Amino acid sequence: MNRVGLVRTEGSYRGLAAPFDPGVAYPELASLAERTGESPSTAPNHVYAAVREALRALALDPDRFGTPDWNPLGDFVRPGATIVLKPNFIRHWNPRADDGAADDATIESVITHGSVLRAAADYAMLAAGPDGEVIVAEAPQQDCDFERIRAFAGLDELVAHAEANGHRLSVIDLRREAVVFDGGIIVERKALPGDPLGYRAVDLGRKSFFEGSGLDPNRFRGADYDPGPTAEHHRDGRNEYLLSETVLSSDLIVNLPKLKTHKKTGVTLALKNLVGINGDKNWLPHHSLGAANAGGDEFPEARLIDRLRSRATEIARPLLARGKGKGFFRAVRRVESATRGDAFIRAGNWYGNRTTWRMCCDLNRCLYYSDHTGLDLEMPHPVRTVLTLLDGIVAGEGEGPLAPSDVPLGAIVAGTDPIAVDLVAVRLMGFDYELIPKLREPMKDAGARITRVREPRDVEVAVSGVVNAPVSEAVGPDAGSAITIQELDDIQCTRAFEPHEGWRGHIERAEVNR
Repeated sequence: MNRVGLVRTEGSYRGLAAPFDPGVAYPELASLAERTGESPSTAPNHVYAAVREALRALALDPDRFGTPDWNPLGDFVRPGATIVLKPNFIRHWNPRADDGAADDATIESVITHGSVLRAAADYAMLAAGPDGEVIVAEAPQQDCDFERIRAFAGLDELVAHAEANGHRLSVIDLRREAVVFDGGIIVERKALPGDPLGYRAVDLGRKSFFEGSGLDPNRFRGADYDPGPTAEHHRDGRNEYLLSETVLSSDLIVNLPKLKTHKKTGVTLALKNLVGINGDKNWLPHHSLGAANAGGDEFPEARLIDRLRSRATEIARPLLARGKGKGFFRAVRRVESATRGDAFIRAGNWYGNRTTWRMCCDLNRCLYYSDHTGLDLEMPHPVRTVLTLLDGIVAGEGEGPLAPSDVPLGAIVAGTDPIAVDLVAVRLMGFDYELIPKLREPMKDAGARITRVREPRDVEVAVSGVVNAPVSEAVGPDAGSAITIQELDDIQCTRAFEPHEGWRGHIERAEVNR
């Protein structure tokens, strides 16, 4: 049975500020409580309590819970280990908030909140000990300002908290390049240091989810203007991904995704968050050129206006790759936006995208079966554990993953099977997993090797007894709340999410009232 921990609390981050102290003297944190120069804040921190409760719900080190020796992540690693925390830091702003399009859209529904990261970091430091290392590693979108992310998530304060207690915590921007967009066109590129340990090309070969898909690699389009690298690394029996060596050589990965919708895969969640362990996102196929009835998945049908747009984009690609025509193409984008708006399907942003979900599942397969010695898909068990702590305190609906609207869901979902975690999340969202290929297809294939879940009844949900309790009644330092064991079908959606425009009518559960 695949256990998932589900904890519900207040659906906001109100009152929380870096370094996001727990606010309660939990006994297991005694060794981390003596911060140099100041006393830890005693302000309530319901997010920390929810993360702690989610770890307990997973029955990690259960006999020692409530004692100074409780060490939940110690079930996975020994002292001296290297633990990578992988948040979702996709971008430093929510455009719907910045342009005034909505008053319910903030950065809080876009990225993993620092309060979730702090709780994960503390338990990682307990497990790794002073001789180990905890690393926050992420490859955001190309145009993300990582310094602004550092400030919003309180990363510098978290590093100082660790150092004051004799632990090592570092932060790595895994990107090798950042860009500046103007009017949707790249106008500046900046080289970045990237992963200090470098990157490794991991080739799934014919074990890739692209094998037998019928998709033409020559149609693959990635994250930059030049489609050459995207096709080059996914043809002739080769399916390669350039992955972070820091991630692949770690002893444990704590995946910290944001619960929100996604334009290409329906939802983000645990599986999709692994896009951020790449060193070159142009190796990642995002969609296939052309209409669905012509072998692609760029848009649904071959309407003249969509064909013309696609053709114009292909003409622009090589010019923009050489830095030519930037002003002209910016003007074209402005005219298109003024005449068509943004509510039309392009670049594979719809339920018929057959490319991105395969890339996403490939990355999970790479992570579970590739370490510093290489790739071995014949191993009976994964080479490492990936623990997911899904941040659904303030979730995102609608135009995710970049411009969602806030949903005060108040949920933390935890587990070691990514599909089990995602199944619980989509139940909370009011979506049907059978309409989401990246969940449905690996469940059908026992050889997928990224999940043990074959049907919903394979998932056991440990639901915290604080689900309906006021935040002030959250678990104290020495006691836990009641936990009930439920089946996946017992998890009810109390707040049906609005899908991305390209998925509307093609992802919702029929029995959920909207």
